[in-house]
Amino acid sequence: MSHEHVSYLELLARGAATEAYDRPVLLARASGAGPEALAGLEEAKQLALRVRAELEGRRRREAELSALFATAHDLAGLRDLDAVLRAIVQRARSLLGTEVAYLSLNDPAAGDTYMRVTEGSVSARFQQLRLGMGEGLGGLVAQTARPYVTDDYFDDARFQHTRTIDTAVRDEGLVAILGVPLSLGSQVIGVLFAADRRARVFEREQVALLGSFAAHAAVAIDTANLLAETRSALAELERANDIIREHSGVIERASEVHDRLSELVLHGGGVHDVADAVSEVLGGTVEFSDEGAGAARRAGGHAVREGDDWVAAVSAGGESLGALVLHGQPDLDPVDQRTLERAALVTSLLLLARRSAGEAEQRVRGELLDDLLDAPDRDRRLLKERAARLRTDSEAPHVVLAARVDRAGGTADPDAGGRESADRQRLWSAATHLAATRHGLASARDGGTVLLLPLGPGESAAELARQTARSLGGTLREPVTVGASAPVRAPLDRPDRVAVAYQEARRCLDALLLLHRSGQGAAAEDLGFLGLLLADGRDIDGFVDRTIGQVVSYDRRRGTDLVRTLDAYFASGMSPARTKDELHVHVNTVAQRLERVGRLLGPGWQSPSRALEIQLALRLHALSDAVTGK
Repeated sequence: MSHEHVSYLELLARGAATEAYDRPVLLARASGAGPEALAGLEEAKQLALRVRAELEGRRRREAELSALFATAHDLAGLRDLDAVLRAIVQRARSLLGTEVAYLSLNDPAAGDTYMRVTEGSVSARFQQLRLGMGEGLGGLVAQTARPYVTDDYFDDARFQHTRTIDTAVRDEGLVAILGVPLSLGSQVIGVLFAADRRARVFEREQVALLGSFAAHAAVAIDTANLLAETRSALAELERANDIIREHSGVIERASEVHDRLSELVLHGGGVHDVADAVSEVLGGTVEFSDEGAGAARRAGGHAVREGDDWVAAVSAGGESLGALVLHGQPDLDPVDQRTLERAALVTSLLLLARRSAGEAEQRVRGELLDDLLDAPDRDRRLLKERAARLRTDSEAPHVVLAARVDRAGGTADPDAGGRESADRQRLWSAATHLAATRHGLASARDGGTVLLLPLGPGESAAELARQTARSLGGTLREPVTVGASAPVRAPLDRPDRVAVAYQEARRCLDALLLLHRSGQGAAAEDLGFLGLLLADGRDIDGFVDRTIGQVVSYDRRRGTDLVRTLDAYFASGMSPARTKDELHVHVNTVAQRLERVGRLLGPGWQSPSRALEIQLALRLHALSDAVTGK
């Protein structure tokens, strides 16, 4: 490894700033390095920057998950509502990198919403602000129960600007504001905000992250209210000691399940491990279902009873990921309900983390295949190292497959373009999953998807194409057409062959669509003489053997003249009478020979399409004999 490459590793190790990665290139240029060395350094720099970006993304996601888990831990040991809410606002401000974060609560009696907790605020006027329902950004979030974001509040006409609100916001110096609702079921109890004193764009992931903190804040407020109601009930009931012991046991179970869930998450447990842990604590059977959560989703995070079961929705950022279903406990007290809801929240975090890791692997697989197709001159050693990290067998024969969704109907529908884009995204997602399970690669390209898959033992390119079409079509529930190339041996040793094979696969795909064979998979060998025309290698001998090989072999073994009889038969317009004149034999002899040909070639050999291929094969066979002198 060169000194400059070591420099990039050192930069990565110490987390250097982006501009520091230009230094090795500048030093090499100053020392008179040649163009090839500079190009290599530039490629290494780009790779190091990509690794740095990936590491930064992972550090950010780890920080977000750690903050969410820490917040969940605060809730499990809730003692001071104000302290928990302050911690949530502080973590939201830190992770989103904003200058200010704050939380407001609705006042049903006054019909407005008021500031409860602020972090980073310097204006007393702003800290004491009250917003009427529908007024400003916060009032609109509180009224509609939807998140709103603006990169420049004062230039945004969507919001009802009032003198009081605008004066307080201007006094604080805020420009970009993001607000998400604090919801308990269908009821909005307040708003969680993140804001900057400069224009900025909040990304979708940041909106979802703030929404997760808002869910925690709503749980904290709800839990605090529940505890307050419990204390009030204890004061009024004569059997205070019994009730205290009962509730103490329930809370202990909630604390136990939280500790177990935290341990599972920290040790890499999965969704089903969470379900098993909650089953033990609640004394029932908890299962994860990836189907829709129904009424539980509409309940806004609360567990709801459905028949003899309790269901808690597993969701994130408004997206339903499934549900936790508790069987065998038709009667569930409020704290145990909250335990089930917290388990659903932890499950959503695990699923999001798994999805994030899966999407990262999909991108890496796509980038490697893109490099093989677009930059075949890349360093083969580096390509093999990247393939090995993805558990891809670079030495096995591979096939390039071009896949496309074939949605029936025209494009006059104004929504057709959106559906096509969604179809391409779904196809890419299904193809990357298939590639991962088969230790191959996949990438979106040319309005469809390209895959590079290894051949199994005894498997042909045509069989792999048909299997891929069935698999992708079954996943998407839409016809998926797949064209395959001939096998490519050791593709990473000759990346240029991968690009050539992709063009062959695309030609095969186009031929299938022209032949109205959408939803099917095929290789050039399946398409007769069309396959011969499409194949880059022009496998003439293979085409002749597949078409009339049995007749040629029969003549050689028996010393018969079936090939010449076939040639004369077609030359005579498929007339046995004219054929016998051409061959100077009896018409019965012609009939017997044609009967033998039919048994060798199979039924339908005289159909127009088969007859055309047989005549072409006869011509190519005759030319081959003339060239070789047979």
